[in-house]
Amino acid sequence: MKLTIKPDRGFGKVEIELDEALWVEIEKLAERYGVPPERVAEIALIGEFGESKGELEELERKAEELEKRVWKLEKEYAPLRYKAYGLSEDNKILAIELSGLIAENNQLRRFLRLPLNRNIELRKLISYYLQG
Repeated sequence: MKLTIKPDRGFGKVEIELDEALWVEIEKLAERYGVPPERVAEIALIGEFGESKGELEELERKAEELEKRVWKLEKEYAPLRYKAYGLSEDNKILAIELSGLIAENNQLRRFLRLPLNRNIELRKLISYYLQG
């Protein structure tokens, strides 16, 4: 494989011949780090390797600390979410029962030839709890 590296400005392009196995490795590195294969070869030729100055270890330590805090918070809020879910289900059951009682009340009012109660706000509240 023939690779040509051109400078950003001016003349002085470099042409090199690469072994196929080496090119495959360069492509793997390029895919891994999300850069063009030509840039990987250029870095290898020029020697622009960035040295880790302990930042990576510090970032990994901070990430582990944050993960521990997240799990601690998860332990605290899991019971609350469970209780909230239970209350939500209770509200759905009560909304269903209330809807049935309203329908029964309206049926009795029809039977007694009384005006029907059309409580729109209550129906909106019932539909809210049935959806949630």
